[in-house]
Amino acid sequence: MAKQVINIGTTANDGTGDPLRTAFDKVNDNFTELYDDDAADVNSVNGATGVVVLDSDDISEGSTNLYNQTHTGDVTGSTALTIADNVVSYEKIDDEFSTSDVLTAGATVDVDFDAAQVFTLTPDQNTTLNITNPKIGITKSVIMTGAGGSYTLAFTVGGASGTFNKIAGDYDDTSSTKNFIQIICVSATEFWYSISQIAS
Repeated sequence: MAKQVINIGTTANDGTGDPLRTAFDKVNDNFTELYDDDAADVNSVNGATGVVVLDSDDISEGSTNLYNQTHTGDVTGSTALTIADNVVSYEKIDDEFSTSDVLTAGATVDVDFDAAQVFTLTPDQNTTLNITNPKIGITKSVIMTGAGGSYTLAFTVGGASGTFNKIAGDYDDTSSTKNFIQIICVSATEFWYSISQIAS
């Protein structure tokens, strides 16, 4: 049934509107349709717990319902927000924590903290690893395979010198030697790093 609109006339008491009985008959019809169609939905909302129980009608309507809509931005208010699925799994984390990236050799090679978790590189000359998009508290790993050319390794951040504190180890450019380099960002321009090789 389509919504029934009560005719209220053009001006007050002009006698052109619906008679009182007709008006309330429309009101009853409108309420009956709402209750017959959605009473189960209304009864399934628990205001105390914020739980909504979907019925078969909701499920068949699919995307026309507003349940489980995506929200972005801050959630404000005095009531605590409970998230049903609050577990961070490997499948949910961003590419910067779950992928590897092959770097292209060059004199200066960008290591983008937003791009991947593990980077691989075989240098073809003396190389400077230039950190971009650093994130405080985040550690990245670079696996550099020695090229056999006695190439050297240096670091910059955003094209500038920054502070790079070596914890241990040195880069070994012996052919096919794997160098495992871990770099942790402690401020926008300060990093700690270590270099190790596979034990023989």
